[in-house]
This record gives sequence, structure tokens and C-alpha cells, in this order.
Amino acid sequence: MAQCVQSVQELIPDSFVPCVAALCSEEAERLTRLNHLSFAELLKPFSRLTSEVHMRDPNNQLHIIKNLKIAVSNIITQPPQPGAIRKLLNDVVSGSQPAEGLVANVITAGDYDLNISATTPWFESYRETFLQSMPASDHEFLNHYLACMLVASSSEAEPVEQFSKLSQEQHQIQHNSDYSYPKWFIPNTLKYYVLLHDVSSGDEQRAESIYEEMKQKYGTQGCYLLKINSRTSNRASDEQIPDPWSQYLQKNSIQNQESYEDGPGTITSNKNSDNNLLSLDGLDNEVKDGLPNNFRAHPLQLDSSSDPSNSIDGPDHVKSTSLLHETKKANTGIIHGACLTLTDHDRIRQFIQEFTFRGLLPHIEKTIRQLNDQLISRKGLSRSLFSATKKWFSGSKVPEKGINELKNTSGLLYPPEAPELQIRKMADLCFLVQHYDLAYSCYHTAKKDFLNDQAMLYAAGALEMAAVSAFLHPGAPRPYPAHYMDTAIQTYRDICKNMVLAERCVLLSAEILKSQSKYSEAAALLIRLTSEDSDLRSALLLEQAAHCFINMKSPMVRKYAFHMILAGHRFSKAGQKKHALRCYCQAMQVYKGKGWSLAEDHINFTIGRQSYTLRQLDNAVSAFRHILINESKQSAAQQGSFLREYLYVYKNVSQLSPDGPLPQLPLPYINSSATRVFFGHDRRPADGEKQAATHISLDQEYDYESSQQWRELEEQVVALVNKGVIPSNFHPTQYCLNSYSDNSRFPLAVVEEPITVEMAFRNPLKVPLLLTDLSLLWKFQPKDFSGKNNEVKELVISKPEMIGAEVISEFLINSEESKVARLKLFPHHIGELHILGVVYNLGTIQGSTTIDGIGALPGCHAGNHCLSMTVRGRQDLEIQGPRLNNTKEEKTSIKYGPDRRLDPIITEEMPLLEVFFIHFPTGLLCGEIRKAYVEFVNVSKCPLTGLKVVSKRPEFFTFGGNTAVLTPLSPSASENCSAYKTVVTDSTSVCAALTSSASSVDFGIGTGSQPEVIPVPLPDTVLLPGASVQLPMWLRGPDEEGVHEINFLFYYESVKRQPKIRHRILRHTAVVCTSRSLNVRATACRSNSLEDEEGRGGNMLVFVDVENVNTSEAGVKEFHIVQVSSSSKHWKLQKSVNLSENKDAKLASREKGKFCFKAVRCKEKEAATQSSEKYTFADIIFGNEQIISSASPCADFFYRSLSFELKKPPAQPSVQTEKQSVEDAVRLIQKCSEVDLNIVVLWKAYVVEDSKQLILEGQHHVILRAIGKEAFSYPQKQEPPEMELLKFFRPENTTVSSRPSVEQLSNLIKASLHYPESFNHPFHQKSLCLVPVTLLLSNCSKADVDVIVDLRHKTTSPEALEIHGSFTWLGQTQYKLQLKSEEIHTLQLKACFVHTGVYNLGTPRVFAKLSDQDTVFETSQQNSMPALIIINNV
Repeated sequence: MAQCVQSVQELIPDSFVPCVAALCSEEAERLTRLNHLSFAELLKPFSRLTSEVHMRDPNNQLHIIKNLKIAVSNIITQPPQPGAIRKLLNDVVSGSQPAEGLVANVITAGDYDLNISATTPWFESYRETFLQSMPASDHEFLNHYLACMLVASSSEAEPVEQFSKLSQEQHQIQHNSDYSYPKWFIPNTLKYYVLLHDVSSGDEQRAESIYEEMKQKYGTQGCYLLKINSRTSNRASDEQIPDPWSQYLQKNSIQNQESYEDGPGTITSNKNSDNNLLSLDGLDNEVKDGLPNNFRAHPLQLDSSSDPSNSIDGPDHVKSTSLLHETKKANTGIIHGACLTLTDHDRIRQFIQEFTFRGLLPHIEKTIRQLNDQLISRKGLSRSLFSATKKWFSGSKVPEKGINELKNTSGLLYPPEAPELQIRKMADLCFLVQHYDLAYSCYHTAKKDFLNDQAMLYAAGALEMAAVSAFLHPGAPRPYPAHYMDTAIQTYRDICKNMVLAERCVLLSAEILKSQSKYSEAAALLIRLTSEDSDLRSALLLEQAAHCFINMKSPMVRKYAFHMILAGHRFSKAGQKKHALRCYCQAMQVYKGKGWSLAEDHINFTIGRQSYTLRQLDNAVSAFRHILINESKQSAAQQGSFLREYLYVYKNVSQLSPDGPLPQLPLPYINSSATRVFFGHDRRPADGEKQAATHISLDQEYDYESSQQWRELEEQVVALVNKGVIPSNFHPTQYCLNSYSDNSRFPLAVVEEPITVEMAFRNPLKVPLLLTDLSLLWKFQPKDFSGKNNEVKELVISKPEMIGAEVISEFLINSEESKVARLKLFPHHIGELHILGVVYNLGTIQGSTTIDGIGALPGCHAGNHCLSMTVRGRQDLEIQGPRLNNTKEEKTSIKYGPDRRLDPIITEEMPLLEVFFIHFPTGLLCGEIRKAYVEFVNVSKCPLTGLKVVSKRPEFFTFGGNTAVLTPLSPSASENCSAYKTVVTDSTSVCAALTSSASSVDFGIGTGSQPEVIPVPLPDTVLLPGASVQLPMWLRGPDEEGVHEINFLFYYESVKRQPKIRHRILRHTAVVCTSRSLNVRATACRSNSLEDEEGRGGNMLVFVDVENVNTSEAGVKEFHIVQVSSSSKHWKLQKSVNLSENKDAKLASREKGKFCFKAVRCKEKEAATQSSEKYTFADIIFGNEQIISSASPCADFFYRSLSFELKKPPAQPSVQTEKQSVEDAVRLIQKCSEVDLNIVVLWKAYVVEDSKQLILEGQHHVILRAIGKEAFSYPQKQEPPEMELLKFFRPENTTVSSRPSVEQLSNLIKASLHYPESFNHPFHQKSLCLVPVTLLLSNCSKADVDVIVDLRHKTTSPEALEIHGSFTWLGQTQYKLQLKSEEIHTLQLKACFVHTGVYNLGTPRVFAKLSDQDTVFETSQQNSMPALIIINNV
């Protein structure tokens, strides 16, 4: 139980005090009424004695009484009605609320910190009123009248006569059988005569004389002269006199301090508010007319106008109370005791003292003696007589029976003079004067007698008081007999069905147990008495039980909370809304955040309901909000109900302050970090053959790698524009901001271009949410970035001339669904924009769920208007930036950077480019050339310039060369609308080469340029507003098969320089799927033939293998090789050496073709202008049309395939001199074997598609770098290097050997033998056959070379002889020569044969070294082919 102001030792004596009746004449009543008090009320503040009192017990022992208090009340002849008592108790509880600003106790139990009010003043008020208003009953005498004051006024005509009248009246009330109420303690009641004298108006002499007369008649002990009203009431304002009556009157009057909330603001007012001030003392505020002593009804009588059903505890009881202000007026306007001075106060105090000392206590002492004597004298006779009678009738003495065996004999009544009752009377008297020892023994005796007689009501009363007496006995020789109380409670409740007495027992016993710290037993006792018959009592007892649980040595927190909830529920049923709300809030501290979500929901729901009823709308809103924002485990119907209640309450809140700020709504959840912001227009859909650039849109997922690639592309083009340096203030353009992008700077948006904000909503409920009129909430600060700042304006209200906002009229989020909404803003002015959040109406769908069993709030019927109820509110978008982790301070603390994606700066107009691709293919063969068109449109109001496109795959596309001559504008009227520039050739011409030349600079590829950045050839380099330009674009399928994503980044600038944005970009990702077509491989080798038309310079054979690797799914029937072209600075193809006369080179599926071409060096004049980057193109045609390979697009793609070779930096000249000569030598030797001949194979493919025949065309490139080394048109897969064992020792020579490889040395000198293929010799005439052979040695390098020719056969093994056959060289066997740069030398040799046969002449071994080198690189020059000669016999 909670702490109380009074201890139990003070509480019980104050609850059971001697009762005194007061009977006043009308004149006397008038005198006291001048003070707005009845006589009984006048005495009330002074009814406690200030000093100790002494009396003697029957054994003549002195007994001291401390703090004695008496209760004086007007005689009332009607017992109080139970309904009225209930109403009084209800009002007392509702009138007592926790004080404002009361500091609550903080109790820490386990991991709970609870704020709990330590005291419960409403319970104490209830208890005091309950004990005071208990009706008198026959089985106990504690509240029977012991004495009666008869009061008359000195101003009456015949006061003495008036006294005798009053005396008769009292006698009549006590002894006439018409009056069963009130109850009197003993037949000869003490009568005390009081003469009231009004000092201010009365005659003092007369009063004194009357008093003398009274003393003669009634004796000095039996009368008193009380002087009051020492001043007139109109002087009241002069000095302030304390008012000790207010606290007593307030407690007992049903007037309340606070108005009731009976629903939404209805307070029932009563016209006769004065009559409504019922008090415990039976006088109304005015004296009624009629006879002086017409005994009025009991003040607790219910008004006939009041609720006839007396259902005080009904939950919806509408209390009939006065209006708040009337009540206040009635209370504050009246000054009690206005005619009394402090002297009068002392006189009244003195009067009570006199009455008690002289009248009441001697009377009680005498009565106790009499009763004691009676009992002693009667004991022998009547006790034995009684028991004898019993024995005759029942056979033997009845033992004390257990309560459960006893029959329901509570109906047994004793006559008033029965000896058992005399014992009880004596016990009660002793108890009232605090003689607990004697009282206990009397109660104990009476208890035995009552139990013997099975008079259960009497027995229970004796048990109850025996237990209390035992506890209060100061010496406490015996422990508190709690089982007495338990038996008494059970008897009252179960046998006598008297809940009022049972309740008194429980209240007393619980207090006693609490004082002994037996909280557990006290709680059990309190809980036992909760029942359905009174909600108020059950609520108060449950609350006290809860306090017991929390006050235990080890507090039981959850039990406390559970019983608080039960108490709150019962308070709610009893109509005590404030107390109910308080209980639920106290319990919530325990259940909050412990994962008991259903319990939390229930409590929050109830708190919301009660707060709403009490018009605490903000609390109601926050409670309902909690139910909705926690992850609810409720059913869909329940959630729907919660949501509707919430909306209903919110509606009421917003109606109270329609102009207030928009409230924050709890639903739906917004995942603010997932918010994405997009600057710019939505992408246009594809329109037939027109396909818009993909650019960036909110539909694309973020990919870190691709964003890095785009960033690199942008950096490349910015660096090129800024002369190779990226400016320090450069930041990559970001059109779409999300949680991955860098949001630390204010993003830049362009005026008149929309800003789209995508928000991720999630509905946590199982019921759908309908958001209507959804739009963004923003504030805007217009600024002029060039000049001075304008005044700062906060524009939260929609000003469409500044910022237009899109509104989504309906946005439905289904149950437990996550859904994104995209909202646009249209800035029409430059300045700073801040997007704050969203504003919308929240509602549910009509009829989505049925109303649950809880019952809707008043005004919320199950009609359409309730289910479709909406409230307007907002939610803010607050995005936490990334955690900072750079400095030491940031690493050690948790700091977050800013996230500014919602705060764009609106800048001036910029050009806006749109790009459309027309006839852009999605599938190509490898190497296939296709022509498409690109349309550039400027959709803004500013001209744009400096348009460039940058791509990582420049070999994929071209816009044609720089000169118009080289670029075919439209396909020429040739046989098949080819993408190439073609010329019809004369069919008679042999397969000889047609040459032309072109410079790589014309195609945008020089040594210093960046091939990835390609300027777009706009006419006049400017695109005006609204203008559009179509340009041709040639595409070539990449050489690897598969799916290729090719990124284009278009870069452009405004003609007018902007301070904030320097350039803009547009992205496009083309996806092309390529399938296999041809594989081309080529090798070059030295020609051994002598027929060199130019004499020197040398020539080569080029072998080209073409294989059709196309799988037939592309529908390709066959490939035609239409032309093979060469391109080089030094070499050109001269003619085709194919043997077959069939000019048409067709390759069906999986076929292979082999071509052989003769290549010659270009003439000096052609090759001289090397620095001009001129390439010579030679075309060998297999069809009847020449494709001009030096024009677009053939040359473009050829140069692009070369471009990454050109990007390689030239080798740096070495610094170290001792090594330099060696390295130079190596370089010279390497140069011999180098060729830079590039082969372009052009082809057509015939495809059948939808029974139509299409012709595709394409080209493959092979770059020949060295003689004898095979080159391929398709990238070779590199084999991973095999694992090597680790070497743990240091190699001695760390310098890299710079010896040239054998292969390179073998190409230093070219040796060829010239001889007849067959030779006839008559062996029978001449046995030796001599054949002349010419050995041709040519120096391929630019340096002097020393050569050694050794003709001796290697005698390695007999097998070698077999191969060479037996022939010998005649003459010199070794020659030493020096060949100058590129010199050709001939040696005449003779070979000698002795048999016919086939011989290999290729045996001479040639050694070479550079003549100016000390180091000798000597190695045999291997001949590439065997030189076979046939010797015939003639």
C-alpha cells in the first residue's frame, strides 16, 4: 500500500470516536447560520481535545486517554441511502487528484526505473469518508449516540421552556417505536444543555441570569453558556480571521472542485445548485420553513431529480453537478465563521473541553462501571441458566465450530438487554476510550458467546474488534491475530453478505499488515475483496495491492504493473477517467520497450481513449501514434480499428487549431536514406526506329563500377578541353543522387528543368493506406548569384510562380508493402531550394476492414465517412550523412557529415541536348560495318557548342573523316546500297593492286591526339535552340563475339560561360550482340625469287588464311571476299598469286580459303614523306567494284584499330654508353625483321531473313609486325603462365642479356640460290656432273655486315648424308665477305653430282655479324625452303 499521512495507530482511534447528538432550537440554529455553519459544523474544528484526559476503570485503576476526539452531529431520523453514500464516495475520489508538479518517487528495481507517486490522497479521502459515513447497525455500538446536546438561544422568549421541549423531543426520538433511527448507546442518554449567546446583539445580563437558572435546574455539570458572534458580519473585511472550517466542509460536501468531462464537453448543470450542496451534517445552506424541528431527510438522501437507477458505478454515469464556475463561486464567496473572533474560537474550544471532562467522560466511566457490575452479578445466574437451557435442548455444549460448518444464522437477533450485548457494549465503550486491554478481553468473551449461539454477524463484529484491540494494546502482550480478521471478513462477505463491513475489515487489516511490513499478505487481502458489485472499491483496492507489490523488500515490478492495469480498468468502469489514465500511464513504464507488443498496444489504446475523453488530445494522439509506429503483431481488423481511432482523434485535434502547423504523421514509414533525387527531364520513349539516348533515369540501379567508368570518361574529355589538365574545381556531373553518391556539396539544378524526388514508403500495417494530395514540402530562397543577395524569403506556402509542384492525387500502399513515389518540382527562379519533406492526407480505404469489438469512439460510426476519414499532415525528410573518418578526432568520436541531396541550388539556364539514334542495330556480325544516323536536338533556349563524344571503344563507331571528300554523304547508287564508297572497275583488269593514299590526321588520329575523344562534326560547331542535326554514323561489330555494352558520353558547353556549371553531359549505353563471322590469319615471308622489278628494295610473300567460323544461327549462307587491301607507310600489296583463275572467292560454312599475295616496298617518293603520317593503301579486288579503302568508313576503322598502337610512346634513347652500342646493334637487327604491313579483308555476307536476301558487309584487320610471325584478326586468348618454382639464390648476372634472338638474326641476311630445276647429264659419257649455282646474298639491314659462307657438309650423322644425297661443292669451301647497307652480292658456285636423283642444294651455312661490333653474333642463316634439283641421265 502507498504511504499514508496518518499511521495506523492514529488512524483507528480517529475512525472510532464517541458520538454525540445535537438538537437545536430554531433560534439557536439562526445564530450559528450567521456564520454559514450549522451548530455541529461550528464545533467540528475544535472537536479534538488538546490535553490528556484521565478516567478510572472498573478496577479503579487510572487510565490515560490521549488525543481524544468526539464527533458531534445533528440528529437525523432517516438512515442514509446506499446509493447516496456511493455517490459521495465517487465524488470524494474524483475530487482528489495528484497534485500538480508533485515530485514522484523514483524506484529502481532490477533494470526498471519507475516514477511512482508515493502517496495516494484519493484513497485516504475515500477511506476516511467511508468510515465516517458507515450507517449505525444493531450488532455493534461504536457509532451509537452516547450523549445529546440540547441547544437553545438566550434571545428566545422562554429558553428554559425551550430546553424542556427539546428534551421531550429527544426522549420521543429515542424511545418511540416510530423512530428506528438514529441508534442510542444506552437508554439513559446523557443530556447536556447549552445556552447560545450572541455577544454582538444579545443582552448579556439576561443570558447570565438564564444560565444561573439552568445551573439550579440541571446542575453545573450538565449545562454551559457558550458566547459567540462577538462581531457583526459586515465588519468582516477589516481583519483576516483564519477559517478552520473549510477543510472539513469541503471534504463532506458533494460540491466538487473540478468539473466532470462527461464526453465531448457536455456538463449537465443543475439549476438549484445551492440545494446540491449536501453535507454530512443534516442542514442545508438555508433554514427551511415549517416547524422548528421538522427532521429532514438524511443529507445523503438522493435527490429525486437525480439518477433514479442509482447506478453510480455505471461506466457512462452522467453526474449531476453544478457548473464549474457556479461551484467555485459558491465555495469562494462564502466566508465561514465571519462573526467569530479568535476569542470565540477559544470559547468553543473551552466548551468542548468542559463538555468532555465534566459531562461525557464521567458518564462513560459510570456506564462502564454499571455494565461491569451487571455482568458480574448476572454472570452466575443467567450464564448458567442459558447454558442449562441449551444443554436441555441440544444435548451438550456446542464447541467452537469452523466457519464453513456454521449454518447461515446471521438472522439471529438478540433483545437489547441480552447479556451478550451488554458485554459487547462494554467492550465498545472501552475501545472508544482507548482501554484496549479491557476491550480485548470483553470482545474475546463476547466472541465465544456469539459463536456458541451461532450468531454469525455478532461473532464477526467481535472478532474484528478483538483483532484491532489486540494490535493497538500498547504493551502488545499478544501478537496481532490476523486469522480473526480473515474469519471476520469471510463471515461478513459470504454468510452475512455485507460487503460494507467486509470492506471496513479489509481496510483496517491491510493497514495493520502494512505497518508490520507484511506486504504480501496485505496485497492478498486487498485482492480478495475486489468484486463485481463496486468498481470504485475494486479499483482502489487493486491500486493499493499494486503499491504493496512495489513496496516489498524485493519489488515485484510486473505484478505491480499488472494490478495497476486492472485498477485502471476498474476506475474506467467506475467513471473515474483521470484515475484510470493515471494507472495505465504508471503501468506503461514497466511494459514499455520490453517486447510485449500486444500489452503495449492495449495500454496505449486505452491511454489514447481515456486521454481523448478527458480532452487531452495531444496525449491521445501520441498514444495512438505509438500503436501505429511499433511493429504491430495485431490482426488486420484490429489495426484497421486502431488506425481509424487515430484518424478520428487527429481530426479533432486539427479542427481545434486549423491554422496551426501541420502535424507530423506516423504512417507510412519513409526510408529517408533511400531517397533519390534526379535532376532533369524523364527519358523519352523509343519512337519507331528512333531510339533516345539512355542517359540516366531513376529506373537504373546504381552500379559502382559503371559510375567509375563514366567518371573516367568525363575526366578524359574535361582534361582534353582544358589542355590536358583536369581543373582543381572539377567535380563529376551527378544527375541522380542516392545514398552511394557524394552528397557533401550542394547539387546544381537548372532553372525550368524538373527535379524528381523518389521516396521509399513502407506500410507496416496489415491494412492498406491511401495517401491523397501527396506533394513535396519545400522552402525557397530567391537569389541572384551574380550580384547582391535579395532579401531572404521563406516560401513554405505554395508559390507556383517560383516553384511548381506536382501533386499525386491518390497513392495507395497495400498492406505491408514497400512502394516508391516520385514527386516533381519545377523551379522557375534561380535561388536556393530546400526540400523539407512531404505533405499528404492519410486515410484508409472504405470498407477495407470491419469495425472491431471494442466499439468506435463517439461520433465515429461504422458509416462511410468514418472509414474514408483522412487527416492532413506532413513527414520530414531528414537524411543522415556518411560517418566521417578522416581526422583522429573523427575516428575516435561518432560524427556524421552533411547530406545535401535535398538542398539544390537552382542556376541559370543551360543548353539541353537530346540525342536520338536512328536504325541503330542491336545485333552485328564480328567486323560487320553498318551505317546508322544520329540526331542531335537542342531542346533548351540556349545555344550549345563544343559537342564531343568520348568512349572507351572508339573502334566501334565513326562519324567519318575530317574532309567532306573522304566521307560518302549517302550510299552511292551501287548494286546494294553499300556503306562504303565504291567505284565500278573494269572486269578485264587482272588481280593487280589499285593504290591510293590518305593521312591518319584526316581521320582524327595523330600521334599526340586522344583517340577516345571524338569531336562531333556539327555544322558551324553550334546547335541553336530548337535546332536538330542528323549525322551519319558508321558502326563496326567488335571482333569478339558476345554481348558488348558500349558507353558513349556526349559533352557540350553553353556558348555563354556560366559561373556555376561549365559543361553538361549526356550518357548513352549501346548494347550490341555480336556473332562470329570470319577468322583471318596472315604471315609474311621473304621471297626467294630474283625478279625484283625495282632492282633492290626486296619483296615479300603474304599468305592470308580466311576461315568462315560463322555458326548458321545468324542465317548467313556464305561469305564473299570482295577485296583485300593493304595499308602501310612502307609496303603495299602488288598482286595476287592465287593459282586458281576463279575470281569469286566464296566461303560456305566452316570453309577455309588461302590467299597468297606479293608485297613490294613503296617507291622512295611514296615512302619519303614519313612524317606526314601518310599511309599507302593498295586494293586487290575480287569482285567488280572497288571499295576505296582510303575513304570513310574503311579507313576510319582501320586507323582506329591502329590507334592504340600509335598511342604507345616512342622508345626513350638510353643513357649508358657502354651498353648503348649493344642495344643499337640489337635495334638494327630487329629492324631487319620488322614489317609494318596491315591487311584489310573486306567481305560481303549473304543472309536470308524472312525469305528475303540481305547483304551484309564488313572488314577485318590483320597487323603484320614481323617476318615469319603469324598475325590474327581476332584477339588471342593469352594462356596463363605456368607455375614456376621459386628460386632462392641470386643469379650472378643481373643485367638482361641484350643478345638478339636467333629468329631476328636469321633475317639479317637473306640468302637465295638460283639454279635450274632439272639438269640432264650423260653419266655414261662423263661420270661427274657439274652444275653452276648462284648464291644471292642480300643485306636487309641498314648497317655493314660481315658474312661467312661455309660450304662444308656437316658430318654429323649418316642420316644427314641420306637427306642431302651425295653431292659436293667444288672450289673454295669458305668465303668471307662484307656487305654494305642493303647491298646484294652474288657468289658463283659449282655443285658436283655422281648419280641421278633429287638433291637438296640448301646446304650452305651462312654466318653473319655486324662489322662494327666487337661482340660476334654468329649464327647460321637458315634457309626457309629446301632447294631441290633433279639430275637426269640422258
